[in-house]
Amino acid sequence: MTNKIRYFIANWKMYGDLGSLKSIKNVIKFSRLSKSKKFKIIYCPPYTLLSDFVDTLKKSSIETGAQNIHENYDFGAHTGFINSKMLKNLGVKYVIIGHSENRTLGEDHKQINKKILSAIKSKLNVIFCIGETSFQRKNKKTNIILKKQIMNGLKGIGKKCKIIVAYEPVWSIGTGVVPNNLELEKNIKFIKSIISKKFNNYKILYGGSVSPNNIKKLNMIDLLDGYLIGGASQSSKNLLI
Repeated sequence: MTNKIRYFIANWKMYGDLGSLKSIKNVIKFSRLSKSKKFKIIYCPPYTLLSDFVDTLKKSSIETGAQNIHENYDFGAHTGFINSKMLKNLGVKYVIIGHSENRTLGEDHKQINKKILSAIKSKLNVIFCIGETSFQRKNKKTNIILKKQIMNGLKGIGKKCKIIVAYEPVWSIGTGVVPNNLELEKNIKFIKSIISKKFNNYKILYGGSVSPNNIKKLNMIDLLDGYLIGGASQSSKNLLI
């Protein structure tokens, strides 16, 4: 990568408790002492920790995001769910939408689109996840799947809206297997060719088994604006290089 600002978004998934805030304080200290300010750090912890994260990070440059929302913008009888207005009121600034783990549970294009529209209405920054499965990749359907996810998920979104697209190959998440740079660059170029026609302001990130062991190699792909990181984000600040 060049001198662009790199995004490091930490998706903690269903991990973490109040004791986890100790590791966050170490990252805050690191970010303040670092000579390089060319990174943007966003933590997306479980719902139970959002308030604590917002409070802990309020005097730092690090921001807080949620891992999902309900598709309804208005309040309603939806036991166990949280909508975009609740997150905004809490001080959350980002939200992950369309993650493959939720798509696997039945989240479809229409539902994802409604969630994105709701998030934008609440002035939350959207982190929109897309990616193909191993079967789709083997059958050379990657471009078809990515385009379908983008066109349906971002339907009706204004050109001036800021969108963060996180390309996460489903076959790479949690497996330790990362696409080689040639394949990854090819897919990022394809995503960019579609997104650039729809939006003036966008970022394209990569997610899937990102770790201190492969971050230097991934950083060689100049088209990438940063990373959506799962497991490695819970303990390591070695990714911020």
